[in-house]
Amino acid sequence: MSVEGTWDLSIATPIGTIKAVVELVRQDGVLIGLAHGAGEEVPLRDVVLDGDRLAWKQTVTKPLRLNLAFEVTAAADTMTGTSRAGRLPASKVSGRRRADRAVTEH
Repeated sequence: MSVEGTWDLSIATPIGTIKAVVELVRQDGVLIGLAHGAGEEVPLRDVVLDGDRLAWKQTVTKPLRLNLAFEVTAAADTMTGTSRAGRLPASKVSGRRRADRAVTEH
């Protein structure tokens, strides 16, 4: 399954829902990505795709400095799973892949 593309994520945390955007691309056969949210852009680390299961790690500094570990299942244009920050309880993650914005001529 291809997970490449731009994903809009919602992360349900104890302090409220956080919106983020994750961009995934394949470069030289390796899946890499960037996450955007809370006014910062951070690289994804240890991106692993195993069938429909996708995992990655990232560090954020806003609103707090946290090391996050994501584990999601991707199906077509949706993903669901969890994000965990250290020993804190897991937060539910849901996401939807953005449709390609094809340019059409009139």
